[in-house]
Amino acid sequence: MRAILLGLMVLTVFAAGCTSSGRAPVTDRATGTIAAPPARPAAQAAKAPAAAPEAAEETYTVRRGDTLYAIALDNGQDYRDLAGWNALSDPNLIREGQVLRLKPPAGVQVRPVAGNAAPVAQPLNGANDLIKTEPRALRLPYSEENLALITKPPAPVKPAAALVKPEPVKPPAVQPRPEATANAEGDDEKVEWGWPAGGRVSVGFSDPANKGIDIAGKKGDPVFASAGGKVVYIGEGLRGYGKLVIVKHNNTYLTAYAHNDTIAVKEQQTVVKGQKIAEIGNTSSDTTKLHFEIRRSGKPVDPMKFLPARP
Repeated sequence: MRAILLGLMVLTVFAAGCTSSGRAPVTDRATGTIAAPPARPAAQAAKAPAAAPEAAEETYTVRRGDTLYAIALDNGQDYRDLAGWNALSDPNLIREGQVLRLKPPAGVQVRPVAGNAAPVAQPLNGANDLIKTEPRALRLPYSEENLALITKPPAPVKPAAALVKPEPVKPPAVQPRPEATANAEGDDEKVEWGWPAGGRVSVGFSDPANKGIDIAGKKGDPVFASAGGKVVYIGEGLRGYGKLVIVKHNNTYLTAYAHNDTIAVKEQQTVVKGQKIAEIGNTSSDTTKLHFEIRRSGKPVDPMKFLPARP
């Protein structure tokens, strides 16, 4: 009877050991002691935090109907800069699906090109640095004279004359830095705005229906620069704007003057506030008017919040 009970106990212990989720204890045969089972690894090891992704470059994917001029306007850039940053030899040749940089690539300097040609991005280290300029080896036919010429020892080099130590030059006095002007690059909050035309506002700002304001006028009425800056675009490359002038005032603000009849300035010309830049017309418009926009970082804002109150 004892043998039967002992057998049942052994079977019970064996079954419990099989169903246990832990590891069986290990018996040290030399000492007869029972060691604790080794620790079981966690079911899932803690994963190391993933490295933060690098900030994506600011780019734009060209869509059907886009022009480089419109992309530049919508992003507050000069189309010449975009052409240079993307190595575009012709600003009119962009294709659907093309990815364009909206900021200059690292290590690239945009060099201005004379005329209306787009600037070409150049590496900071000129390509000439990679061109070997050593003369090629010269092969001479065998003769006693040529052999003597090749084996002739070089003439001894005369020691250079002692260098005369120049007198120390006194550095020029540091001149105080002039105060920033109202239209300095980056001085975004001090732009002094003025009205671009003398007529009444016929249509107000209502983005996206109207990205600026419409100012009524007669054909030939003057159009003035709303603030000082540089003319970065003149042309009809933006659909619906007619003859357009764009003036960049600093790194944040630019203004657009649309539907002009004649243009009085040139691209890359510096203008001052109140300078005549065009004449009101009706190009690409059913009415004679000036369509005026203020763009902040490429985004249209209500000009009425920037223009001074009229008397």
